[in-house]
Amino acid sequence: MSQPITPELLLRAYAMGIFPMAETRDDPELHWIDPTWRGVFPLENFHISRSLRRRILAEPFTIRTDTDFAGVMQGCADREETWINDAIFELTLTLHHAGFAHSMEVWEGTELVGGVYGVTLGAAFFGESMFSRRRDASKIALAYLVDRLRAGGFTLFDTQFLTEHLASLGAVEISRAEYHRRLEAALEKTADFDRQGPVPTPQEVVQRNSQTS
Repeated sequence: MSQPITPELLLRAYAMGIFPMAETRDDPELHWIDPTWRGVFPLENFHISRSLRRRILAEPFTIRTDTDFAGVMQGCADREETWINDAIFELTLTLHHAGFAHSMEVWEGTELVGGVYGVTLGAAFFGESMFSRRRDASKIALAYLVDRLRAGGFTLFDTQFLTEHLASLGAVEISRAEYHRRLEAALEKTADFDRQGPVPTPQEVVQRNSQTS
């Protein structure tokens, strides 16, 4: 990118179906990405395995939303290779303060041990990254996130790329043309990340996912 981007420009880019990434943490340059094939989570098909169901019901963690958005981003960037540089961090944090970016967090006592964050526009949730410092923490964060997105009226959960991990939970890959069709439809609708209110119980999350998967 030849010139710095603003939070407003970033939102317009998401609405066009593109997103920025850096080559490395220390690379100051950002590059627009428009994948030929796009990963998405059909919200009605999130898969909770028997082992994950038992893990959620055991309540090993406390689940929160938007209490430490910066901490979730830092957790996602805390790896040997990351596309989250300082510019992306600051831009996304600004979107969070403006109400356009949210985090689903997994806590063990006073320690943040997992989470996922993303950007919202209309009825689209653009999943950016997730991390896990405990077994199944990111999977549990996704289960609660999918439940919240359905409750909030979201119709599109964009994962950018399809990984083996995401595929095991029900994510699929669609063409660029199909993604843009779904994005356009989602942007014409209104959704609310906070509509669900308090974080539901593990029993509620498991039951609702069992009904739809």
